[in-house]
Amino acid sequence: MVEEAMKLQGQELEEKADYNMRYYSHLMKLSKEKPSEFWGTLAEDLLDWYEPWSQTMVQEDPLTRWFVKGKLNACYNAVDRHLNSSRKFKAAIIWESELGERRIVTYQDLFYEVNRWANALKSLGVEKGDRVTIYMPLTPEGIAAMLASARLGAIHSVIFAGFGSQAIADRVDDAKSKVIITADAYPRRGKVVELKRTVDEALNALGDKSSVKNVIVFRRMKTEVSMKEGRDVFFDEVGKYKYVEPARVDSNDPLFILYTSGTTGKPKGIVHSTGGYLAGTSAMLLWSYGLSQENDVLFNTSDIGWIVGHSYITYSPLVMGRTVVIYESAPDYPYPDKWAEMIERYRATTFGTSATALRYFMKYGDEYVKNRDLTSLRIIVTNGEVLNYSPWKWGLEVLGGGKVFMSHQWWQTETGAPNLGYLPGIIYMPMKSGPASGFPLPGNFIEVLDEDGNPSKPRSRGYLVMRPPFPPNMMIGMWNDNGERLRKTYFSKFTSLYYPGDFAMVDEDGYVWVLGRADETLKVAAHRIGAGEVESAITSYPGVAEAAVVGVPDPVKGEEVHAFVVLKGGYSPSSDLAKEIQNHVRKVMGPIVTPQIHFVDKLPKTRSGKVMRRVIKAVMMGSNAGDLTTIEDEASMDEIKRAVEELRKELKT
Repeated sequence: MVEEAMKLQGQELEEKADYNMRYYSHLMKLSKEKPSEFWGTLAEDLLDWYEPWSQTMVQEDPLTRWFVKGKLNACYNAVDRHLNSSRKFKAAIIWESELGERRIVTYQDLFYEVNRWANALKSLGVEKGDRVTIYMPLTPEGIAAMLASARLGAIHSVIFAGFGSQAIADRVDDAKSKVIITADAYPRRGKVVELKRTVDEALNALGDKSSVKNVIVFRRMKTEVSMKEGRDVFFDEVGKYKYVEPARVDSNDPLFILYTSGTTGKPKGIVHSTGGYLAGTSAMLLWSYGLSQENDVLFNTSDIGWIVGHSYITYSPLVMGRTVVIYESAPDYPYPDKWAEMIERYRATTFGTSATALRYFMKYGDEYVKNRDLTSLRIIVTNGEVLNYSPWKWGLEVLGGGKVFMSHQWWQTETGAPNLGYLPGIIYMPMKSGPASGFPLPGNFIEVLDEDGNPSKPRSRGYLVMRPPFPPNMMIGMWNDNGERLRKTYFSKFTSLYYPGDFAMVDEDGYVWVLGRADETLKVAAHRIGAGEVESAITSYPGVAEAAVVGVPDPVKGEEVHAFVVLKGGYSPSSDLAKEIQNHVRKVMGPIVTPQIHFVDKLPKTRSGKVMRRVIKAVMMGSNAGDLTTIEDEASMDEIKRAVEELRKELKT
């Protein structure tokens, strides 16, 4: 059916493909040869500026500065400027919760709420340049708090509501936040998650060295919470409406800090600008997310605690005056087709989700999707981990009815917006299935290099790198860093080139295939193999929904490959099926890769949908699994432990 679906994309489209690829080449050439003209025109068209910039682009060592000395305000661009148009009473945010609550927030409503939050912050002494930590569930109030911070010229640091007290303490201490915004509690999979209690634990751990002067508490669940006199205030007591004039900030003033965890060391505080970030993310909303029409609706399953939630829930959809749909819970709760119901109800035209989430949805089968009217969908956008063939095919055929464009992307917290992908919002670019992340997007100069820094041969694995000038949505630095950690982390492997730590390859047609993290490499009989490559091979077997691969030390092979596999409905674990999957992988990757197959019902994942391979490996090695505060379902750990225990019993016999 994939072939039929591609035909449904249209023979006419295929006839236009050559022209469209020439147009793509033109955009790439223009953005490379005349980057100031290319991005300057976009920034003028997409944003409102108080004062023009003196220089469009300045290449520094190692990053690029954009729209130097231009003045604007992110909140004004996302809210105020829409009020003198037909968008005034248009839905800005549509929200649902697992409790059955629904709200439609118009741009006029959002203006009112943002000014309430801005006035609350201002009354507590928050000024331009101050840091505001936001630890909120996915609600309109969380978005309003981000915009209110930007309205004052303050710098927000959003912490995902699934993080624990130590993660909060580390981030608050590093940012030296003046105020924390949180909620009493929120519902998650039928449970009540107490956010205020977690904030109290974090501040107690910081003790006298805490920089926090006030904690604003939004009464989400109206649960009983402990309030410290002189520090803690309820939002409804200080959030009175009063118009707050948007601060005029420099284009390169920080808009936010977003912390991203590495495998070692303290979290990295990634800093994004105001003007460049808004211009770059907004362009890619129209181009790569495909929201190029005024009435387009984006349903995004991410969270404001992640960069996708910053760029493609909060900022670019609102800056462009679109409607964004959000859901305050897991997308399969309280029933498996909840997310499909929301696409149907709100006639979403773009569905933004993760590759991991698509694999997760598949295990429920096809009928619950086919029973919904999803004909409004034109584009499915995936990012996060590698998109294997099986979920790509399922998304195209089942979710999209063979008529959607699968716009897979590669990008990071550090880059702020898609760097690799497609441009369904402006031109047709022929799709490729599986881990093909498309092409470098305009303004992104991406290559795949070998160990010596030379371009890799077609279909040869190498290191993904980006050359300057970097797009405006790129980070402007790291918080509390003089540049040393920035260079060591991203610019030490190849001089002046940004190296994100991913393996990739370029095929004979110019498509870039991202193969996974280079630090998740398996070494089998002197061969270096990416865990993502093996997972792609496993999930291409018809009966497999998900797979997570780890390597365990082996005295002969170097490492032995172990795969934890979740089956689709209608398939049952058996030794014969395990052998079939092994043989399938051997055919795809060669006899050097023969993974040990362990069947499980679920994989340990973060609440953003990323598989926690380090946790699986720790269980296999009998070592400490480390911080588990972000795990979505603790029962998944029991599944891994059960599978490992069965393996040990087999080895003993």
